[in-house]
Amino acid sequence: MTLPTLDQIHEAQSIIYRFMPPTPQYSWPLINQRLGAEAWMKHENHTPVGAFKLRGALVYGTWLKQTQPELSGVVAATRGNFGQGVAMAARLLGMKAVIVVPHGNSAGQNRAMLAQGAELIEHGHDFQESLEFARILAGERGYAMIESFHERLVWGTATYALELFQAAPNLDVVYVPFGMGSSVCGMVAARNALNLSTEVVGVTSDACRAAALSFRERKLVEAPADSVIADGLACRRPNQDALEIIWSQVARIVEVSDAEIAEAMCVYYQDTHNVAEGAGAAALAAALKERSTLGGKRIGIILTGGNVDRELLISALNGAFQSVRPA
Repeated sequence: MTLPTLDQIHEAQSIIYRFMPPTPQYSWPLINQRLGAEAWMKHENHTPVGAFKLRGALVYGTWLKQTQPELSGVVAATRGNFGQGVAMAARLLGMKAVIVVPHGNSAGQNRAMLAQGAELIEHGHDFQESLEFARILAGERGYAMIESFHERLVWGTATYALELFQAAPNLDVVYVPFGMGSSVCGMVAARNALNLSTEVVGVTSDACRAAALSFRERKLVEAPADSVIADGLACRRPNQDALEIIWSQVARIVEVSDAEIAEAMCVYYQDTHNVAEGAGAAALAAALKERSTLGGKRIGIILTGGNVDRELLISALNGAFQSVRPA
């Protein structure tokens, strides 16, 4: 896959900004004290769906409508944020959306997708099974399949990265959580388009090790995705195109535990009064884990989303999140 150029990222911005403004990036003094560094948080929890996924969905959906004007609907698989983004983009672009989620998915996420007008179907025990079923369903319905990693998704995620680099220049390192990889690849694309030397660090869950193992072994490796708290990182089978970019462009991958993610969710709430979902807090968890190496540096931390069920948030803040593991 070819990463987008600066002109293509600007083209993606022109699509996205018709429906939402750029999100803010703030440097929070209390978090800076914790890290011993100047940290800039990119607040993708401030989009209309509470997560960065709307960006890529708008760009992908617009491209589909341009190339297939007769297209009436789309299908996607998700644990939540991607489905919200696809559902909203489809509604704005005049298409139907069918979203496939695994059994036991977040009740709050399901309600949010339904509120966007999506048809919701539960199938499978994890994201991978939902994805495989969604592809079959798209063929049966005559709809387009919105894949979870695609060139146009990367165009979309690169827009938030460009916003960050332009608003907070001269970053030494940026931490980016990822599941299938569109976010970290978008960060790489924006960095390269601006000819920057910023180190890009990918962040994954130590309970969802497929990406980390694939990075270490330089081949696609499947592994269970068992995080209790970070659905957005729950990737059992990575995407080969994403891995090719990550292998060559990402400095390293930091794995964080559910307990470390829960701590980062607490830090966000205590120090900034922002709510972060598990995957959204993972980048801060990685920075906290590596704080001894960050002294005096200028760093970027991506807060990818804030969509967390109330019970899970309360459990995380109380240090008891294990008690809400789905049966």
